[in-house]
Amino acid sequence: MADTSLIVPRTLSGFRDRLPKEAMAKEKLLQKLSCVFESFGFAPIETPHLEYADILVKHGSDEIQKELYRFKDHGGRDVVLRFDQTVPLARFISQYRNELDLPFKRFAIGNVFRGERAQRGRYREFTQCDFDFIGSDSIACDAEIIQVIYASLATLNIDDFTIWVNHRSILNGICKHFGITEIERFLRTIDKLEKIGQEGVAKELEELVDSSEISEVLSIITMRQTIAIDEFLDSVAYMKVWNDELKKGLEELEEMFSIIKDLEMDQSRCRVDFSIARGLGYYTGIVYETTLNRLKNIGSVCSGGRYDNLTKSFSKESLSGVGASIGLDRLLAALEELGLLQGRSTSARTLIACMDSSYLGFAHKVAESLRRSGIYTEVYPEAQKLRKQLAYANNKGHEYCLIIGENEFISHTFTLKNMATGMQLESLSFLRALEIMKK
Repeated sequence: MADTSLIVPRTLSGFRDRLPKEAMAKEKLLQKLSCVFESFGFAPIETPHLEYADILVKHGSDEIQKELYRFKDHGGRDVVLRFDQTVPLARFISQYRNELDLPFKRFAIGNVFRGERAQRGRYREFTQCDFDFIGSDSIACDAEIIQVIYASLATLNIDDFTIWVNHRSILNGICKHFGITEIERFLRTIDKLEKIGQEGVAKELEELVDSSEISEVLSIITMRQTIAIDEFLDSVAYMKVWNDELKKGLEELEEMFSIIKDLEMDQSRCRVDFSIARGLGYYTGIVYETTLNRLKNIGSVCSGGRYDNLTKSFSKESLSGVGASIGLDRLLAALEELGLLQGRSTSARTLIACMDSSYLGFAHKVAESLRRSGIYTEVYPEAQKLRKQLAYANNKGHEYCLIIGENEFISHTFTLKNMATGMQLESLSFLRALEIMKK
């Protein structure tokens, strides 16, 4: 008869556990990204997972408002789990304005929550890596965000990606030119191009644009740079005379590309796409979406843009901001599919295997010396058959196995096995074994 008192172990839909292999891959990835952020002078900050509801409500899109995890806490306070790290940043900047030097460059790594439909690489709890400039209107800041995106993916050995850029003023200018008054609805509609295609977007535009102009609107918003940036910008320069919004957007894109054109980064990795809208309502200037060319169906792995008015809810002082966010869970799923994740579930490079339990004290002394020399080391806790200990090392991803048998114990020498090549060296001194493992 089944024991009904036992609780079935399970996780909530849209939430997940990470086994050591994936958790380690995530940790390594975060270490690399943090190094990139710090190399550009961004400083880390932390904000709470939970905020007062009035801090977060109405800053996201209508869709995000429906996805908020909102509830009363034990003190009866109206609270919300953060849905991104940008709105909490606006609160943070306003609250600590007198303690921060402007321009302020920060990065933040943490979990956010959205009650959306779970799917591949997309969960209800997920990790975001944000990096932002606050307090400068300079387009040089926008250009630097592109450099950080580029450097972040490059450090992860991803070389086949595209950073798509657009400007909210270009989209606003298109709306103004064609008499579209429901701008937010228009932005939400063109943001669906990848999901519902041009026919689906055209159908939704029937309620926003004169039917005789739908084809022309579609032809403009689907413009995507396929030639050199100077040629592309020249080809669309005629739109500057339509209105000041379009003029501003196009000129700021020109300025941004003039800053990055002489960098060593592959210029073809950054291209203009007039359909990039970004769903969040607080963006006001240049916006970014980054896709992996071999995995376009996974969506953007790094998105963001300029938000010049975000702090207005918290302060009369208006502070400009621009930044981007790397969706870590989606990026991890992509890296796994591309075969770029390390297949290890241990941080230890070396496993010490003992053939007799009486050697364990010596093994731990050796392990202590190895760790002091910078070699992460694990000691197998029991004197099992060597085959079992080697299988353990192979499964966990140890690079080396240091074997202590009777001869090794008596002579204080070692047998060292390379787990990748299978090569085995015997009668090594400690210093010689250390020298090999350090290579």
